[in-house]
Amino acid sequence: MARERSGAAGAPGGAPARPPLPGGSLAPRGSVAGQAAKTGMLALAAAVALWAVFPLYAAGQWAGVGVVVAATALIFYVYLSKRAVPAKYLLPGTLFLVAFQIVPVLYTLSTSATNYSDGHRGTKEQAIDQIEASSVERTADSTPYTLTVAARGSSPDGETVFLLTAPDGAAYAGDEHGLRPLTGAEVGPSGRITGAPGYTVVPPSQANARSEEITDLAVPTGSGTGIRSSGFSTAYEGRSTLTYGSGCDCITDSRNGRVYTADGERGAFVSGSGDRLPQGWRVGVGLDNFLRFVAEPETRSSFLGILTWNVAFAAGTTAMVFALGLGVALTLHTQHRLHGRTAYRLLVVLPYAMPSFAMFLLWRSMFNADFGLLNRILGLDVDWFGQPWTARAAVLIVNVWLGFPYMFLVATGALQSIPRELVQAARIDGAGAWQALRQVTLPLLMVAMAPILVATFAFNFNNFNAVWLTTEGGPFPTDNPMAGATDLLITYTYRLAFGGGGAQYGYAAALSVFIFLIVTVMSLVSLRRSASLEEVHR
Repeated sequence: MARERSGAAGAPGGAPARPPLPGGSLAPRGSVAGQAAKTGMLALAAAVALWAVFPLYAAGQWAGVGVVVAATALIFYVYLSKRAVPAKYLLPGTLFLVAFQIVPVLYTLSTSATNYSDGHRGTKEQAIDQIEASSVERTADSTPYTLTVAARGSSPDGETVFLLTAPDGAAYAGDEHGLRPLTGAEVGPSGRITGAPGYTVVPPSQANARSEEITDLAVPTGSGTGIRSSGFSTAYEGRSTLTYGSGCDCITDSRNGRVYTADGERGAFVSGSGDRLPQGWRVGVGLDNFLRFVAEPETRSSFLGILTWNVAFAAGTTAMVFALGLGVALTLHTQHRLHGRTAYRLLVVLPYAMPSFAMFLLWRSMFNADFGLLNRILGLDVDWFGQPWTARAAVLIVNVWLGFPYMFLVATGALQSIPRELVQAARIDGAGAWQALRQVTLPLLMVAMAPILVATFAFNFNNFNAVWLTTEGGPFPTDNPMAGATDLLITYTYRLAFGGGGAQYGYAAALSVFIFLIVTVMSLVSLRRSASLEEVHR
């Protein structure tokens, strides 16, 4: 009986003791749940690895396969090992840092050293196939196909693909990469394909909207042959007028005998007179994209002008939101007799609580020259977005209005952390309100706010939404539609990469590297200078 009472009281608080495991050890609480969570996470890691490896293997990306296998092996080693305890906490953040920070930076750097752009996306072999397929002309013995315009994937907005039915009833899918058999296709009585796994048939209304894309699409089928559309319901396989010769490494135009020789440095086929075919291939160009900033007069002037305005925009926005936010915070902090201070604080924070993209669009309509609210209330007739300086002023006004509430919140918190006795002691010693602010409050305030100001400058240096949703970078000079008066480097990069004049991914990547270096250098210098403010606390 004594043993029973002693055993019952052995656990803290009188709780029953946990049953011993073989060997005399006690089962740790939550061990089953912990093992289940670990097993689930490792199973998820394995599933993600399998999902990533198969497409890389199919595309022949052996480096990518090796990286996925190595990362998965590292995850299993760390979480199955009993010794690598610190790594269990560091590994997830490290992997995400590498995947979402280091890899994009390295990819941007590698892209900046190439001619990657429209017409220079793939390999030389792919360029040859496209050149031959795009010059296909119908001949008397051309093979006819029944055509169905489709899109890759489950949405009709995907990449355009030709679903083709041959005269013998065989079904194929064709795009710019070539023709391949189509399994599981549903063929209607007219021979048109009504459905196929992995594709969505494009309705006639949407096919009309992408008629130019359909007309330009050429499906390479072999040496000197290709398939082109003839309307939206038929296609034909014809012969190319531009054919490649491996002996001369050149393209010959059978219509006029002109020869285009391969230029490996430019990644294009160039004739003796300097003309070149629009389809080329991707090659390394070294520092050529970076040298464009100084070598080409038009590019140099655009880049320097945009850079100057970019720095002024970021610095001006940072200075104004700091002054306005701090001024409002000081007013509400020092005026103790002011009634309704809580309500005022709520009103000041409202712009920060609103969705920024909606506010930019709202302000854009308010600055409208014809029916904008500002011109009507103030009785003005100003074309805000029609002149460079008024457009810049409008962008600054909108950005400051949206940004100062955040600075107000930071300044309010920093002011409340400063002991009132310090300010009172300065006033007793004879310092005026301005002297107390400048000599006591502001130095203590800057210890907390200096890193915030650096972050605000870096954010506004790349504030894409503020410009794109308000002015879209305009107004533009008549002789240069690519560089506007309010363009930042980030909007200029976006227009180069995705603008209507043709994508220049390599040049845009080089510009992105410049932006990265500029922001990094300015941030490091600012943080080093602001570090001296910490001497205030010593």
